[in-house]
Amino acid sequence: MTVAGSLVTMAATGTPALASGHARDAATAAEYVDVQLLNITDLHGYLQAPPPSDAVITGAGGQQFTVGGVAYLATHLENLRAGHTNSVFFAPGDLFSGWEFPAESLADEPTIEALNRMGLDFATAGNHEFDRTPGFMIDHMEHGRPYTGAGWTNSFPDSAGRTFPGANFRYYCANMLWGNSGKTVLPPVNVEWVQGPGGRRLPIGFIHLTVTGTETSSTGFQTALRMLDELQTANRYAALLKSQGVNAIVLSMHDGAVAGSDFNSGTEPTGPAYDLALAASPDIDAIVTGHWHCAFNMMVPDPSGRPRPFVEAGCHAQLINEINLRLDPVTGKVVRELTTSTNHPNTHDVTPDQDLKETADYWTGYADNRGATRIGRQTATFTRTLNSMGESTMGNLAADWALWAGAQNLDPFDTGNIYSNVPADLALIALAPRLGPSVINTDLTLDATTQGAVSYRKAFNAVGYGNPILTATVTGQVIHDTLEQQWKLKGAVLTYAPFAVSHNVRYTFDAAGSAGNRVAPADVLIDGAPLDLHATYRLATTAYTLIGADDYPALLNHSSPVRHTRDFESFVAYVQSQSVLTPAPLGRVTARNATALRADTGELLPLPRTRSADSEPRVASAGTDGGGSGRC
Repeated sequence: MTVAGSLVTMAATGTPALASGHARDAATAAEYVDVQLLNITDLHGYLQAPPPSDAVITGAGGQQFTVGGVAYLATHLENLRAGHTNSVFFAPGDLFSGWEFPAESLADEPTIEALNRMGLDFATAGNHEFDRTPGFMIDHMEHGRPYTGAGWTNSFPDSAGRTFPGANFRYYCANMLWGNSGKTVLPPVNVEWVQGPGGRRLPIGFIHLTVTGTETSSTGFQTALRMLDELQTANRYAALLKSQGVNAIVLSMHDGAVAGSDFNSGTEPTGPAYDLALAASPDIDAIVTGHWHCAFNMMVPDPSGRPRPFVEAGCHAQLINEINLRLDPVTGKVVRELTTSTNHPNTHDVTPDQDLKETADYWTGYADNRGATRIGRQTATFTRTLNSMGESTMGNLAADWALWAGAQNLDPFDTGNIYSNVPADLALIALAPRLGPSVINTDLTLDATTQGAVSYRKAFNAVGYGNPILTATVTGQVIHDTLEQQWKLKGAVLTYAPFAVSHNVRYTFDAAGSAGNRVAPADVLIDGAPLDLHATYRLATTAYTLIGADDYPALLNHSSPVRHTRDFESFVAYVQSQSVLTPAPLGRVTARNATALRADTGELLPLPRTRSADSEPRVASAGTDGGGSGRC
């Protein structure tokens, strides 16, 4: 699509970003080499449509557009590529580790097939690409190697009947390292060659960054990894590429910013990616971002004052960003004054690509059939409703699952742990935490018409927000202090944010005691023995809870953490392993002095809003999203 064409297209939706007024006439500058850069970001496996909250976006003048779906995306990509000799299609991260049931329940293989069919050239690894360890991303997602459970947990037949072959594109990241060796987990940069006059080939270098904190976030928690500073890494590799004769450089980074509500402009930009854009090496000619699920398109001056594109293309297939570069045919340098950038909405006013429509429909049907598969049976309803002691049958089930999960062997593709896998001694599950969600999403309701059958989809939806279960070594003192932190004064009101405890734990609290002085160690029994404040125990809980995101700060005092399988996948495996689920009697938690004059069990916090895995995203990663900002 020519620059002139871009201007016509954008008449209804906004003004494309222009490095200078000369860029308006760039279509007539035939002496330069045209390069088209197309990118999408944060697809998260939404092949059919975005969640409702993201299905409509706003452009110039408040005009709104219905967007989304890879079938429409493929058509728009084809139209944009038409007439371009040099076109590169890439993405700054979070393409998989999806939230839509067909993708998430099928190891995100549907997402990879769709991207293969759309001709993605390469991608930056986002924080969620690290959700299942580098071994999964590299060995399975890139190279298609099966792992244990092929046919059930992985390696599904694709829409052409082939066993999952892996990606036709590669992932890159310059600032994620193996902690022991200091080597990058993925290649840090790639160089694409474009066609110039007289058969001459010109290089364009791409530097890739993943948001810092990924390795300690609740979804990506992996002790084998460490990260480098984004700005220092970008500048280091820009200098390296320049020294090797690469004179056109693009930074693709999975970290973002916010810059107004018009998807094709930028106003009052803020955020880490914007700060980096102002400071990063002038050798970088364009900066493409993601992660914040925002949409903007603007020119930002580099440290030498020269403008360069600074863009983000929303999320969930809302937009395609197009940057048009003009290269000097001799030096390969970008003629910055002629650079343009446009965010194109993925509208539904085009004919959807039939191949991609069939692909998305195939995986939806496959997931529906698999979701109906019976994996166990229940004898009664499990409910999230808490009694006055903070117990529920669903909570007890979740705590028992966590204890089981913390005793399982590690995933065969696991490359993210450095500590020995020691089985858990007990489990704690936050039911109504002061901060963040509960890992329990719904009741597990008995369906008498199916004789209590528990389907794959029913179990998948009931538990999980995309976190692994972690086991870690803690002292008895930490366990005691954590139990005490269930109670906290809010003004004059004593609030109660209860834990569910696993079946081998019993404890009694003093209903007349003050906050911080309610639980005596002798009243906490683990496998029948009183809690020893000086002993060590292996505790199982969700990563979100263990890293302190639920506001139980005592748990930050842990050591030797080991990551296990993600919650929703692990819970499905637990239901299969148990075959029959029967609610355990309540009474793991009891109160002393419950009828005393000053007794106060505490005001239970409201249960977090329930989530349907079919329609709403799972929680963002604590540690990378600024605390529930919606950045994912």
